[in-house]
Amino acid sequence: MKETVVSANSFDARSTLQVGDESYEIFRLDKVEGAARLPYSLKVLLENLLRTEDGANITADHIRALGGWDSQAQPNQEIQFTPARVIMQDFTGVPCVVDLATMREAVKELGGDPAKINPLAPAELVIDHSVIADKFGTTDAFSQNVELEYGRNRERYQFLRWGQTAFDEFKVVPPGTGIVHQVNIEHLARTVMVRNGQAYPDTLVGTDSHTTMVNGLGVLGWGVGGIEAEAAMLGQPVSMLIPRVVGFKLTGELKPGTTATDLVLTITEMLRKHGVVGKFVEFYGEGVAATSLANRATIGNMSPEFGSTAAIFPIDDETINYLKLTGRSEQQLALVEAYAKEQGLWLDPAAEPDFSEKLELDLSTVVPSIAGPKRPQDRIVLAEAAQQFAQDVRNYVPDAEEDEAGKESFPASDAPAVSNGVPTKPTLVTAPDGSTYEIDHGAVTVAAITSCTNTSNPYVMVAAALVAKKAVEKGLTRKPWVKTTLAPGSKVVTDYFDKAGLTPYLDKVGFNLVGYGCTTCIGNSGPLPEEVSKAVNEADLAVTSVLSGNRNFEGRINPDVKMNYLASPPLVVAYAIAGSMKVNITTDALGTDQEGKPVFLEDIWPTEAEVNDVVANAIGEDMFNKSYQDVFAGDAQWQALPVPTGNTFEWDAESTYVRKPPYFEGMTMETSPVQDVTGARVLAKLGDSVTTDHISPAGAIKADTPAGKYLTEHGVERRDFNSYGSRRGNHEVMIRGTFANIRLRNQIAPGTEGGFTRDFTQADGPVSFIYDASQNYQAAGTPLVILAGKEYGSGSSRDWAAKGTALLGVKAVIAESYERIHRSNLIGMGVLPLQFPEGASALSLGLTGEETFDITGVTALNDGGIPETVKVKAGEVEFDAKVRIDTPGEADYYRNGGIMQYVLRSLIRK
Repeated sequence: MKETVVSANSFDARSTLQVGDESYEIFRLDKVEGAARLPYSLKVLLENLLRTEDGANITADHIRALGGWDSQAQPNQEIQFTPARVIMQDFTGVPCVVDLATMREAVKELGGDPAKINPLAPAELVIDHSVIADKFGTTDAFSQNVELEYGRNRERYQFLRWGQTAFDEFKVVPPGTGIVHQVNIEHLARTVMVRNGQAYPDTLVGTDSHTTMVNGLGVLGWGVGGIEAEAAMLGQPVSMLIPRVVGFKLTGELKPGTTATDLVLTITEMLRKHGVVGKFVEFYGEGVAATSLANRATIGNMSPEFGSTAAIFPIDDETINYLKLTGRSEQQLALVEAYAKEQGLWLDPAAEPDFSEKLELDLSTVVPSIAGPKRPQDRIVLAEAAQQFAQDVRNYVPDAEEDEAGKESFPASDAPAVSNGVPTKPTLVTAPDGSTYEIDHGAVTVAAITSCTNTSNPYVMVAAALVAKKAVEKGLTRKPWVKTTLAPGSKVVTDYFDKAGLTPYLDKVGFNLVGYGCTTCIGNSGPLPEEVSKAVNEADLAVTSVLSGNRNFEGRINPDVKMNYLASPPLVVAYAIAGSMKVNITTDALGTDQEGKPVFLEDIWPTEAEVNDVVANAIGEDMFNKSYQDVFAGDAQWQALPVPTGNTFEWDAESTYVRKPPYFEGMTMETSPVQDVTGARVLAKLGDSVTTDHISPAGAIKADTPAGKYLTEHGVERRDFNSYGSRRGNHEVMIRGTFANIRLRNQIAPGTEGGFTRDFTQADGPVSFIYDASQNYQAAGTPLVILAGKEYGSGSSRDWAAKGTALLGVKAVIAESYERIHRSNLIGMGVLPLQFPEGASALSLGLTGEETFDITGVTALNDGGIPETVKVKAGEVEFDAKVRIDTPGEADYYRNGGIMQYVLRSLIRK
């Protein structure tokens, strides 16, 4: 059980709440002056401080500061937030457990008790990122993909089963169950937590940026890197500044024909434009009550896409109804309602809390939309999508020239570069059955109903199934070049499809079940059919994917696909039928019916009443109870896995999946003084919007890369390479894949794309793999720096984006601006995040990346404070860089060489 923190109770806030026959200890918010005017999210933080006040890390002054929060002030007050629990997915969770296992050994070597390395808060891991959509379009695709998943991941799964037995408070949801965030809102989330007789708001951190999906349930939590999550599991509070809170007022109701996806893409565009990085977003107003819980969860899920820390909705009747639907107990329902009302956490639609900034959206103004071709915030009105594609495709097709004849189709051998203003290169494909068809730029080669963002929302999922039904009845199906996949976030989805009789129609359009997991959204789309892939690569076609996900970054979805679009599930089905982004899906025919008549989108689009009728009649509490009855037990395959024993793990020297990392090698109980960085070289010079997908290894492993060569040298056949994500427990693979994204453009190696740099340990600095150059630099004792533009490290909370950076020998990153999680993770791995002076950049300062860098003034950290700036000398250029260590807690981590070293020393000293 978690150690109970005995609050100092300076505000006499300790009280009792009676709910039915049960009595709970609570900490009353109304005991703190100013609490009533606070936004919902800050009330949750205030309760957290009241309950964990210890007089040292959390004091009465911290509580007063939060109660007296100045909404207009810039964040400057540090507080310590203690999340109630930690949630993980397997890609990021496996390294967490690897690190915990390694920490147990390090504690032992330093003379401590290995048993101290144990989660002190509930930690739940859902295996959802490992299934790959290799097989599709057949009734046995699911079983085949599961079989392949177990074959590839047996070592990892055995390791996780060991973790489940070795660590207290650690539970694993086995493969084939669902997506972590959907499982979280449907089952794991408590909304109000009960522990050791206390009732308090459910809060969490998660090792996936879309942890914020649970914000839709009124649960405050956000994504952190695995590094920070490990510290939280070990009882380390999250150091943070009291944030600015953006109030987002919702009014009106969505018009028929618009979906939650259209709404969330509109909100994403608005908030990204407004600027909410590092802020909380909180929804309020009359429109909140009209927003279904499923839609709230969809909005919360996309918080990382607008850049906010959290995007939360208060608790109300809709929350209680959803908790009831999903099988929570009557006592829990009563507790959530009673607690929220007692503490002022219940929604008042007429209230206007004190917010730092405000935005407003009339829901009736939302129109059908998609987003792409490479960022979630780049919303496109659906009616203008084909026109916008015609412009955007030119960025992916070099040297297109207009064809005077304006013909639309030519033999591949003499196709013109442009037809009717759109680049074209018709390419013949021969299918395995001998039939032929033609594909061109814009061909939709992947159409995927995927991702927790939308598969948790029964309204859009039922709409997709009804589009499939109406299409089948009109004689339509997917185009032969489209890889169609259905990967729901929980088994409940397929249950209600079956009950409503809609599964056969999805199957007939090619949307057969491929797995319960993230698949396409995280790059596990699997290979395109061989003949399609061959045609795409030989003709260098700019083909597209359409997915109901939350991420569409370059190089993420499939290595053959250059342009990626986010869309609602019913639009994914429609685009699979249309087969091309050149089709204006709102006005052009999608195909012809049995009588040869054109069929348009409006002919197969379901009415709101049709969708609501299916949702009302096909979904019930019994489905959730059945799906989650033995959620941690797993199927026969999971239960048959042999489980290693012992409280320290026996590492297999031959394993290519799980290896002991080097983080604690040579570590002593005493810290070494922080050093300035001298004689550093640039490993990568990067532009704006470089995401953690560009930095962290993700997706398929290619044979001719350092990671591929490593696996080959270790006897792994190419067909068994698996994905980077599945090998996150092996630092050797991950280092080699860091900065190796196929779409990365390193400006010091112009003309290259992928993981290349110039190696200045050799004469004239030849182009080299980043990993190979890093090894040479480290052998020469040369520290490394990264130069970057705006929004560096946006995207998923990938801890390997920081771990890989550190292990490559990078000592500092200098960027124009950072996204929150990655900046924090860099510090957690002992890498110094610096920021160019306001308005300055590598370009404006004339930096080429060929300079030698000296960074002085870092040693001021040894005096206990945080210097505002440090001096950077790069060749002949000098400037003052802002130090982005934002809190005293982060400074402590950096002085210790990283967060894991800090926690380890702290635990041993206890």
